[in-house]
Amino acid sequence: MKHSKRVLSTCLALALCLGQNTPLLAKKPKNSDVEDIGNRDINKGNWNFISLEKEIALGKSLAQEVERQVKLVNDPEITEYVSRVGQNLVKNSDAKVPFTIKVVDSDEINAFALPGGFFYVNSGLITAADEESELAGVMAHEIAHVAARHGTEQYTKATLANYATLPLIFLGGGLGYGLYNAAGFLIPLQFLHFSRKAETEADFLGLEYMYKTGYDPTAFISFFEKIQAQEKKKPGKLAKAFSTHPPTGDRIEKTQANIATILPERDQYVINTSEFDKIKGKLVAFENRKRPAEGEKSNKPTLKRRTSGETEDSSDEPSGNDEDRPKLKKRN
Repeated sequence: MKHSKRVLSTCLALALCLGQNTPLLAKKPKNSDVEDIGNRDINKGNWNFISLEKEIALGKSLAQEVERQVKLVNDPEITEYVSRVGQNLVKNSDAKVPFTIKVVDSDEINAFALPGGFFYVNSGLITAADEESELAGVMAHEIAHVAARHGTEQYTKATLANYATLPLIFLGGGLGYGLYNAAGFLIPLQFLHFSRKAETEADFLGLEYMYKTGYDPTAFISFFEKIQAQEKKKPGKLAKAFSTHPPTGDRIEKTQANIATILPERDQYVINTSEFDKIKGKLVAFENRKRPAEGEKSNKPTLKRRTSGETEDSSDEPSGNDEDRPKLKKRN
């Protein structure tokens, strides 16, 4: 018995000595093998009461609501390109649902993916990016939210916290709509606002999906650093969806560490394509045509009331006489 204790003490002492001189082997993060992407279950052990089939149906319903409230870009060349970039990322992800990718005509720098793979990319995000890899980085992050099923998992947790709504899960009701201020959509908050933990996981998975597709993963960091710098110069430019979980120093450092330790180094990455430059140029031209040049007056007709005795060339100021008929008058 004494001999056994002595052996045990010696082993413990040896372990302590070795521990002082030899760093402990770092525990490999969950889902860190990029070669397993697409064949692994990243949702194992997570609570989710909503099946994939119901998630797709839910996403379709939410997408219809979104499309009633936004203007989509219908140019086939633009939509085909953005969809192709996204579908290549989806193909190299853990997503188990098909994706539908559309472009929203908005200069806000934003993108969001609904449960079930309904994905919207603002034209403003494309024009803000300098390279295709920057666009791919943001898209990969949003694809990761869908692959990890963050929206429906978050809804499940919120519902579990409210026992009164538990029966509604199994009856298919009780979604609880709320105003999503970032884009002005009437969408359940649980499906678009994610926890810090979910954002961290989406950062991690998004990097892997970028890498697996062949993009330079550092573009994800450089894009957000650039947007952050723009926000300091012109407050309000950064979409509220991004400002909810901004690229803080800690978040950027963690992403840099993941790139250095998780992703095997490659000789070559995709950084940019001539097609991206062409599509971006097209969107910039569309945007420039929509807004008049600085100092240039709009040629749109304006309503003007004529008072008795007033000629057509009179001032544009409205008259106080409400009985006179309005007349359309073009500004010079």
